[in-house]
Amino acid sequence: MVRGKQRDDLDSWLAAADDTALAGFAEGVKRDLAAVRAGVTLPWSTGPVEGQISKLKTTKRTMNGRGGYDLLCHRVLEAA
Repeated sequence: MVRGKQRDDLDSWLAAADDTALAGFAEGVKRDLAAVRAGVTLPWSTGPVEGQISKLKTTKRTMNGRGGYDLLCHRVLEAA
């Protein structure tokens, strides 16, 4: 459904998911249905941004609280 950009199948999937183990997930999707429809049909993706954020968080965690903001900036710029 997501790869094929088939927004119309979403309603039938949500109805079918009500009686399965995915009922809780389907309820969450229903709460923000407009955003889910937009995510299924629009061509934009935040994937590249999320990758950069994950990389930054990993660098920060490897420092384990040592050093400060200056060292973090140096390590991030050095990795780029």
